Amino acid sequence: MQYRSLLKNGTLLVAASLLTLAACRRDKATDTTSTTPTLSTADDNGGYASDAAKLENTSNDVISITDVAATTGGSGLRTTSPCATVTNDTISTPHVLTINFGATDCLCADGKYRKGEIIVTYSGRYKDSGSVHTISYDGYYVNDNYVGGSKTVTNEGTNASGQVWYTVVVNDSIILTTDSVITQTAHRTRTWLTGYSTPTRSDDSYAIADVSGYSTVLRRANGHIFNLSITSPLTIALSCDYIEAGTLDISSSTFVAGDRILNYSYGLGATTGLCDDLAQLTIGTHTYVITLHP
Repeated sequence: MQYRSLLKNGTLLVAASLLTLAACRRDKATDTTSTTPTLSTADDNGGYASDAAKLENTSNDVISITDVAATTGGSGLRTTSPCATVTNDTISTPHVLTINFGATDCLCADGKYRKGEIIVTYSGRYKDSGSVHTISYDGYYVNDNYVGGSKTVTNEGTNASGQVWYTVVVNDSIILTTDSVITQTAHRTRTWLTGYSTPTRSDDSYAIADVSGYSTVLRRANGHIFNLSITSPLTIALSCDYIEAGTLDISSSTFVAGDRILNYSYGLGATTGLCDDLAQLTIGTHTYVITLHP
């Protein structure tokens, strides 16, 4: 099943992807028992995978919005009505870029409602190699979910393949409409795979990886803490509501049967690289099929 949205400006988000257990099946290649046990409440029912995807997509979405705002100004933020404004103060030091979606819901081209402000402080020219951007928020909501925390993005120039890449220090939080709070800290690299040289955002995609020696710490609303390590870079495209490819190793003191492996390279993504809503969660010898919901 393919879900593509031409959003060149409002986002993905991340894009926020909620993962729910859609079906369990016995994988004959790996399952050595006669039955596949269901995910239990003690195991958080795989909810850590849902939270990780939501935070990942939200973080990438915000960075993408700031990039297009700095490059094109308000004209690059596609909304169904003129409800988003961009101001870029290049006189003060550090410079301040503000993206304001207004005090009430602003409908964006990706079908998501946003309100509040994304605030970026930086020095020098925004897109220069070596520039550092610190992103924070003022009353920023996506579909009534409050986004908080901050992130620091450093432009590292180009890699050996000529791709623009960044390091990103993440300290993110989301307060869901249910008043549940999820948080994430991470130290990542973000490599621009496609779309850098085009004026539209719908063809943009990125590879997300851990900085060597770092992993992600995720705290769920129930207080459980999970450590997530990217073992194969996550592929995130602005035209897709889901993480398209990549794998995570997940560990936690709450687990009773060892670490977990979350594989986004499943379904259409495994054979064609296309966007789909499927992933796999492996626990020991058991593999579960998971459906992702935006």
